[in-house]
Amino acid sequence: MTGLRWNDVEPDTTPALWGFAQDASIGNLVVRSVRSSTCPVDGWLSLSSGARAADQVLEDRTTDASGLLCRPLLEASEPAQVPGWADYVEAASASSFGTRLGLWGEELRLAGAGATAIGPGAALALALPDGSLDTGTTTVLPRPADPADLAAAVGDAVGTRDVVVVDAGEIRDWNTRVPDPSESEAAAEAAQAAAETQAAEAGEADGAAAAAAAQEEPAAVEPPDPALYRAQQVAQIEANVAAVLDGVASATTPSGEPTVVIASIADAGRAPSMQVLAASGPAFTPQGEAFGPGTLTTSSTRQLGYVQSTDLLPGFLDRSGITTPASPGAQAALVGSPPRTVPGAASAEAADERIASLVDDERHAQAMRPIVAPFYLLVVVLNVALYAGVALGLTRPAATRTGAAVARWLKLEGKGVPLSQVRPHVLRALRVVAVAMASIPVSTYLANLVPWWRAGSPSLGLAGATLAIVALVTVVALAKPWRHQILTPLGIVAGLTAAVLLGDIATGATLQLSAVMGVPVLVAGRFYGFNNTAFALFATACVLLAVAITNPLVKRGRRWLSAGIIAVIGIVAAYVDGAPSIGADFGGPPAIVPAFALLALMAAGIRITWLRVVGVLGGAVVATLAFAAIDYLRPPSERSHLGRFIETLLDGGAWEVVLRKLEANLRILANNRPLTILAITGVALVVFVLARPLKTAITSPGGGRFSWLSSGAPISQMGTVAPMLRPGLVALAVVLGIGFAVNDSGIAIPAYGVAVAVPLLLAACASWMLSLPPGAARRWSRSRWRPGRKRRGRRRRRPRRSRASYARSPG
Repeated sequence: MTGLRWNDVEPDTTPALWGFAQDASIGNLVVRSVRSSTCPVDGWLSLSSGARAADQVLEDRTTDASGLLCRPLLEASEPAQVPGWADYVEAASASSFGTRLGLWGEELRLAGAGATAIGPGAALALALPDGSLDTGTTTVLPRPADPADLAAAVGDAVGTRDVVVVDAGEIRDWNTRVPDPSESEAAAEAAQAAAETQAAEAGEADGAAAAAAAQEEPAAVEPPDPALYRAQQVAQIEANVAAVLDGVASATTPSGEPTVVIASIADAGRAPSMQVLAASGPAFTPQGEAFGPGTLTTSSTRQLGYVQSTDLLPGFLDRSGITTPASPGAQAALVGSPPRTVPGAASAEAADERIASLVDDERHAQAMRPIVAPFYLLVVVLNVALYAGVALGLTRPAATRTGAAVARWLKLEGKGVPLSQVRPHVLRALRVVAVAMASIPVSTYLANLVPWWRAGSPSLGLAGATLAIVALVTVVALAKPWRHQILTPLGIVAGLTAAVLLGDIATGATLQLSAVMGVPVLVAGRFYGFNNTAFALFATACVLLAVAITNPLVKRGRRWLSAGIIAVIGIVAAYVDGAPSIGADFGGPPAIVPAFALLALMAAGIRITWLRVVGVLGGAVVATLAFAAIDYLRPPSERSHLGRFIETLLDGGAWEVVLRKLEANLRILANNRPLTILAITGVALVVFVLARPLKTAITSPGGGRFSWLSSGAPISQMGTVAPMLRPGLVALAVVLGIGFAVNDSGIAIPAYGVAVAVPLLLAACASWMLSLPPGAARRWSRSRWRPGRKRRGRRRRRPRRSRASYARSPG
């Protein structure tokens, strides 16, 4: 069945479903396939292949003229052949997921297992790779309209067949519904009768012409009340499920108790949602716990209550005794893991709490969906405003013009406040704003500690929780004991960001689920470990933390100790990010290892050569492959995508993976305009606001256009009090650049890093400028020429005197 959510299941309206869930293991089924919403055909194709699959888009279909977003499911034709199969195969071959349609039916045929498919969706799931249905081992039946007939058919099949699949119906939204032929006929008949009556009243002898016109243009069917329309479909699903359960209960099964799975495998319309999943009976694997009262989970999500639709087929094959698929390449094509149960209490109250928890998880996911795009747009606007304010608004000419304009507006000509008095207030405000903006990412994760999605306005609830945490982090980072230390606020925010992400991922990654910068569960991407967002934030925070910790040591000349500390931080970060049981991030170690290796070399004062760079990159590749090889040695059902990559590599499918990631990278680069703008503006700030003043400081010791903020000292002087800042910038460029190249999130990787790093660097710069006393430039200019050092530039030469002048001089 499709379209059924847990908030549809109530003890009064769906007693059969509710009663089954009381004694079963239950969970939310994430049905995301190829596109944002999953059609019924897509869900049944995913069940057939064990991978993401979808029908063709409307304009490319060759056997469907319905004009609907989702192709209607039709009964198999004679001889048993699934309608539209050629379109399904073409769509699968055009995708980059390596989908093998008909895998379930092929494996059952090779194993000699008998199967029965009742309904069009079930026939689609059990079809062979060519779209046919093996009449020797598979029985195909239409779904009876009478529940009693359906119960009898299920009872007969369960008693004689190894696998029974029943399509219990669909729940569709009105705007994406499959038209009911009887409804169309009734509307046409009503229109014809109305036309004949109208003709008779008008005195026409023959109303045939009017009736014919009415048949050509039947009256439009008024859309029903959405809630009532959905309730009617839920009632039909409930009746079919009750009939199936009655048939299973009445069946005699010589092979033992059957495993009964109720799964809704597709969305009801254009909006994605998590669906009902419940299982009862023996576990899929012999060593597994039986499906009794409890909550479902799987190795593909590692989250309690979350199962993906691609996890179902591996479980069904294991339950049929097919632990190793016989068809070539089938093992690599299966991307999921068999669901298993985490036992819970058997009381009715505990069962009600489990259902309520699943409903709350769905509510959380739905509340987050409309917030993501406005949130990222707001972050982009704030960052661009900060960058523009620094690049354009804080230069001396702009500050002078602004001060003059304010003085004229307030009629204070001749009484304006000097820039030297405004300077500390501007720098303090810049520092507070920059630290607060850098605290936004970690605050969005911590906001999930409170149930903001249950508020009357979830967006306001999330905004309130996030702003409160941002304020708290900013106050702590700029506390009086250390606010004047240049890199300490930077280290506090970076350390908190790294610690929160590390602690969350090491304990199950629950804070990331449905967080606005975390894991969107409806997208069915990464449910555990480091996704690309978490990697970018974690790697950036670790580099900045290493810079803040080692900067005082480098100033005291303890370079080798600094290099050792950086190496320890880098090793821990790379291990946590790449370990299959923790971060399971294939694209993380190739970026983290070179960045920290180069940072350690620069901290130790070792010259960077091309040979050393090549050695560092080679070490990163070796470390990454080592993580993947270790994961590959685990059982197939327990592997993460690291081990599956090695398996795909051995099966010759590595090129498909590379193409899919390259396609995703280019798509995000082209379509994700807010993140693209954020990354470009951040890079422009570093190049044109920080790099150019450093360059011009050689010829302009007065500080250039920012001299009123730096008391006339050049920005390059900051390197004398923060010698690790420049190596840190190099390490950030390496980790974000390589992350951009090897991950499939494209420009998002540097954009997330820029959102944290650049505000913290601006805060550090503001702290340094606040530490400069008036006249710092004069003292710097007098002290920069050390005794014994040859002055640069042209020396002033005394004029040569002629012989005549010497002769005229006295003495």
